[in-house]
Amino acid sequence: MNDKPNRRDLLRPLHLLAIAFGCAAFAGIVTAVTTGAVQGKDVGPLALIVAGITFIVVLLGLAMLMLAVDPAQVQRPVDRPVLMPEEEKPDDGKPDQKV
Repeated sequence: MNDKPNRRDLLRPLHLLAIAFGCAAFAGIVTAVTTGAVQGKDVGPLALIVAGITFIVVLLGLAMLMLAVDPAQVQRPVDRPVLMPEEEKPDDGKPDQKV
């Protein structure tokens, strides 16, 4: 197969950073507004600390979730119901007739 990564594989880390930055910006804005930045109080350091912690936590959480996914299973097509256990075989598609 082709060993050269495609554009989607190259942009994946950028997507993770963008999601983490968005969450951090939201947490920083919420912290600044709730602690009184609208009223003119100096809450910049607190908002930056909360935003930084949020950025790191979200980035680590997303990275751990990415490690839990097997790349071979992402490419494999699924031809059975996902929530049904593997040992059970689906019926012929007809509903149960209870009389």
